[in-house]
Amino acid sequence: MRSSVLTRLFVSVTAVVGIAAGSLVSAGTSLAASAPASKLPTSSQAVAPLAVVNLGLNTEQATNVQCWLKYSGWGYKGALDGQLGTNSWKAFQRYLAYRWDYNGAIDGIVGSGTVSALQRLLRDHGWGYTGPIDGIAGSGTQAAFKRFADRHGDYGPC
Repeated sequence: MRSSVLTRLFVSVTAVVGIAAGSLVSAGTSLAASAPASKLPTSSQAVAPLAVVNLGLNTEQATNVQCWLKYSGWGYKGALDGQLGTNSWKAFQRYLAYRWDYNGAIDGIVGSGTVSALQRLLRDHGWGYTGPIDGIAGSGTQAAFKRFADRHGDYGPC
């Protein structure tokens, strides 16, 4: 009888230890799985760095574009910081919609429609773009955009 009590005690202790170990493993796994999710940036944090699209311009050139946008009446009210973010591109899209057949949303997103209108501007206004109007901001688009930005460096009170 004594051996059966010891056997039951041993089985019970083993079961409790097994359950506790399984719970710890599960808890560790669930904590490990949830830890990265809690460290994910909020949507505004994730979008902000991606929203800066200088299309190959350095900060001085991008500041030139922002200065031109600010003082030429296209509604740019942001900082002259050399970071062409959403507000810079919204102002640029307003200009492109007015003169260069941009008919997309004024949303500050530099998609193929924005790039196509920019390419028309750079080609037809003499900034040296000779490539196709394809909405892809390749090296030719970027080189012409740099010329545009360099020329606008002496614009306004910046």
